[in-house]
Amino acid sequence: MSVVRSRLATRAIAAPAALVAVGLVLSACGSRAGDEGSTTGSGAASCVDTSGDTVKVGSLNSLSGTMAISEVTVRDSIALAVEEINADGGVLGKQIEIVSEDGASEPTVFAEKAEKLIGSDCVAAVFGGWTSSSRKAMLPVFEDRNALLYYPVQYEGLESSSNIFYTGATTNQQIVPALDYLKEQGVKSLYLVGSDYVFPQTANRIIKAYAEANDIEIKGEDYTPLGSTDFSTIVNKVRTADADAVFNTLNGDSNVAFFREYTNAGLNAKDMPVVSVSIAEEEVGGIGAQNIEGQLTAWNYYQTVDSPENTSFVEAYKAKYGANKPTSDPMEAAYTSVYLWKNTVEKAESFEVDDVVEAADGVTFDAPEGTVTIDGDNHHITKTARIGEIRGDGLIYTVWESDGAIEPDPYLESYDWASGLSGN
Repeated sequence: MSVVRSRLATRAIAAPAALVAVGLVLSACGSRAGDEGSTTGSGAASCVDTSGDTVKVGSLNSLSGTMAISEVTVRDSIALAVEEINADGGVLGKQIEIVSEDGASEPTVFAEKAEKLIGSDCVAAVFGGWTSSSRKAMLPVFEDRNALLYYPVQYEGLESSSNIFYTGATTNQQIVPALDYLKEQGVKSLYLVGSDYVFPQTANRIIKAYAEANDIEIKGEDYTPLGSTDFSTIVNKVRTADADAVFNTLNGDSNVAFFREYTNAGLNAKDMPVVSVSIAEEEVGGIGAQNIEGQLTAWNYYQTVDSPENTSFVEAYKAKYGANKPTSDPMEAAYTSVYLWKNTVEKAESFEVDDVVEAADGVTFDAPEGTVTIDGDNHHITKTARIGEIRGDGLIYTVWESDGAIEPDPYLESYDWASGLSGN
């Protein structure tokens, strides 16, 4: 697998006086694309019908349960991209028809709905998923069926599959740059708080390996089940640990309870900043800006990104869903993924999975976050890393960004301190 090994230089943009902490992503070891023994391309017959004027795609997101606070907007952005593409003539002259399903915040439901979308609804591709647990539950379905999943959320890396395109950040595009930033800001100790599932556990293994190599002390590490709302004990432990910063890998509506308790305990961004990797503009509204103002996030896109492409995207989203509806990183990555699929299908001149995979390398899209490019070896895309600060208006503003898009390195092969993490 070819991976660009040089890390891009970074530049500060009005770095805040407060120390920062970062949080990221979601998964554990998975099969590399093309590895011996992979079930990819098992020969399962496709029922995709391209004989008419339409072609179906699947939208699979949590529309209920603890993750709905984050995933409903992903569903909406997929619909916006499809609407725009259809208005512009469709894909290879065919209109796209969406079949939407609810993963209900349960990995087993995601797998069941993925099987339905591929085997019964006969979709050409599926867009969705959020937690690494949902992705890992779906992965064998897509590999056994030789179907395509476009996964839009930043995650913990250490995985690649010929049947998945990862359009959110992998570790070297979010976690590592965030840790580098914290180090530059003088952070010498961290407290790790996360939800109890694949992504936070694996992300924190990576963070601890980085910390050991960079003389950063881990003052504590706590996990709580998805959907937990009682954080009194954890916040008290964080307060007494007196770390320089907190690295937050909580997901879903647990973040609401955590930050409200954090504020009630008298903790704030100035004294003990929290860097989160699963809190975007949509979640800020649920938490309440007053409970999270000044805290930091690590993503690749914010509504406030200054570019013509983002201006058009934000205007289109608000026109469709309401002026009070913010845009966010995962929904932007989902929106981008639909366009990347379109551009790849058109390059391949085919909806067939093998043809799309063969054509994927080098496919680009001028996305709201900046131009992104597919790496055909590992099925990830180039991403610009951004640290953001949450402000009182509920929006997130970039305070630091990488000097251009970073090539994906999902197995962290560029870093000596990460050797042995992947298990591959």
